[in-house]
Amino acid sequence: MKAIRFHQPGDLDVIVCDTVPAPECGPDDVLIKPEIAGVNFIDTYFRSGLYPAELPMTLGQECGGRVVEVGAHVTDLAEGDRVVALTTGSFAERILVERRRVVKLPVEIDTRTATAALTQGLTALTLAHAAYAVQRDDWVLVHAAAGGTGLLLVQIATHLGAKVIGTTSTREKAELVKRHGAAHVFLYDDDLVARVNEVTGGTGVHVVYDSVGKSTFDRDFELIARLGTLVSFGQSSGVPEPVSLHRLSSKNIKLLRPSLYNYLATQAEMEHYTGLLLDMLKHETLHVNVWREYVLSAEGVQTAQRDLLSRRTTGKLLMRVLPSVEDS
Repeated sequence: MKAIRFHQPGDLDVIVCDTVPAPECGPDDVLIKPEIAGVNFIDTYFRSGLYPAELPMTLGQECGGRVVEVGAHVTDLAEGDRVVALTTGSFAERILVERRRVVKLPVEIDTRTATAALTQGLTALTLAHAAYAVQRDDWVLVHAAAGGTGLLLVQIATHLGAKVIGTTSTREKAELVKRHGAAHVFLYDDDLVARVNEVTGGTGVHVVYDSVGKSTFDRDFELIARLGTLVSFGQSSGVPEPVSLHRLSSKNIKLLRPSLYNYLATQAEMEHYTGLLLDMLKHETLHVNVWREYVLSAEGVQTAQRDLLSRRTTGKLLMRVLPSVEDS
């Protein structure tokens, strides 16, 4: 089968298409034939060497498709079931996934929408429910609010009754964020401290969700309210400088660096949060914005990562997995 991998960290040209053996299903596994897969910023961290990876590494973090085979211990899924899966190595023609990472889709939700929402939707839900439990009338600031996770987090926090402030890079992106429910949207080159103090009456925000990192992190401490929470969950602009613990005491700030997988360590946790996600999609209280769909290939993944790194994209990027010769 074909798989999109890299053998050593580097620039985009290290991404190649390899022919590899198809995986064999173990007793607790599910073998999936993907139809669509999601593009995520974390793959650029692995490919560039920012995050360590076991090499060679197959890229991709999520997929949607149909079950091909299930292991002997898997009794609640069957061949042909439509599913989504949260798993590394999803840029391939067959994907082997632990049962606890697989969710069967209801008839009301199509595979493309569910896949587009999966990783970033689960990220946004765990941020808004577990990293900091958003409450009605909270002031919530979301950096990179026009991105895949950002747009979903804006909608979820608004649905929970919060007053959301988004930040982004252009006026066009700001309009998109407003349409998704933000009360206020500011540009990165605005005087954010002054603008946030103005709209919050000088108190600052209850929580900052920061996926940008180096270029925003230091200023977050000025935006946050006393007893507020700073959630750092990405570094698209680079890794922030180390912070002294004493800096937290000036406002008794809580600082978190959560990992999605640590909120979804068990099948029960996976089913809880995917249940919330699918329910919001089914009732159209959460809308997924797909920026572009690419064909899965080495060139397609290179182009998708280049577009993602350009900071021009909004919403979700997807990979369409075409049928292989074996499938026909």
